[in-house]
Amino acid sequence: MTDDAQQAESYYFTHEPPPKDLGTNTTLAREFIHRHADEGRRVVLVTSGGTTVPLETQTVRYIDNFSAGTRGATSAEYFLQNGYAVIFLHRQFSLLPYSRHYSHNTRSFLDYMKEEDGRVVVDEQHQEEMLRVLRQYAEVKRENKLLILSYVTITEYLWNLREVAKLMRPLGPKAIFYLAAAVSDFFVPQDRMVEHKIQSNEEFLQGAADAGNSNAKTPAARTEGRSLVIDLEPVPKFLQSLVDGWAPEAMIVSFKLETDPSMLVKKAQYSLNKYSHHLVIGNLLLTRKWEVVFVSALDGEKWIRVPHGRRTKSFTGVPALVGSADLSARQDGLDAGESEKRVLQGEPALEIESVIVPEIREMHSILIEKARKRAGGQ
Repeated sequence: MTDDAQQAESYYFTHEPPPKDLGTNTTLAREFIHRHADEGRRVVLVTSGGTTVPLETQTVRYIDNFSAGTRGATSAEYFLQNGYAVIFLHRQFSLLPYSRHYSHNTRSFLDYMKEEDGRVVVDEQHQEEMLRVLRQYAEVKRENKLLILSYVTITEYLWNLREVAKLMRPLGPKAIFYLAAAVSDFFVPQDRMVEHKIQSNEEFLQGAADAGNSNAKTPAARTEGRSLVIDLEPVPKFLQSLVDGWAPEAMIVSFKLETDPSMLVKKAQYSLNKYSHHLVIGNLLLTRKWEVVFVSALDGEKWIRVPHGRRTKSFTGVPALVGSADLSARQDGLDAGESEKRVLQGEPALEIESVIVPEIREMHSILIEKARKRAGGQ
């Protein structure tokens, strides 16, 4: 790790207070990691959901993003199916593995049920699918293979990531960090945050009490006249700390989300070169449920797509954009415009995470074997 990275890490964690539940989370994580390490099982930390940026100490207003945690929650299930123990670090109230099938959609959970002889039962048309999900969840719970931890703010996320990463260090190459959370790029430092709710009425503006204090920093979020001004600072890039210091032997998978097809692969390659980790998964906002690109030192550029007739439904997806970021696909004349009406005909719809995770497991096995050979040669 460079001196600049070490200084940024030290300054951030010295000046930004840890979350109140950090001690509880680390205790749970330590026990979970030790148990599965003793059993020789691979462990993956899946991060999921968005991070908030509070504008006040007593938070009323904050900056957020659209992430519901779909990628992370879905991937966690497939990691479990592929033999991993999963630490699921997620945004509070975002999607969870297994329960995601019945939440965060246009239907109420109660629509899956009915009353029968004074008892609540699952409606017949949903019995088979719900029984399958319930059995998977019950097995994971019985074997204690899933640990769920939560955060809300960007600072809570980073504190938890650092502490859990350090606990995973003894796992060596058997650990994976699958960083699917939508992490804020900017934040409000604690020493530039106002305590109380920012007032919108000029007659109640804050700051008069601090007017005589020349040492007080200008609040990052403040009203000027009738305008709200927000002056954010960049969040230090801790991926380098994770690669070099927190868990240097682990496999690290990061994500790159873009909206411009011409930028996707270039940005993913830039991230891989800059941080020297193992895999960047690039995805476009409007095709992310149907295709991703793997960019790695091991395999170079590799596209993963769900076949036309097996795509899951997406209210925001644009089928015509599939392949738009893939130069080789455009040269080969990839037909990306098939209607979604065929999705559920024939074979069942396929979640792209069911393809992503086995590919990662195969790559992970190669990296573990390389680490074993290096250790044997010493």
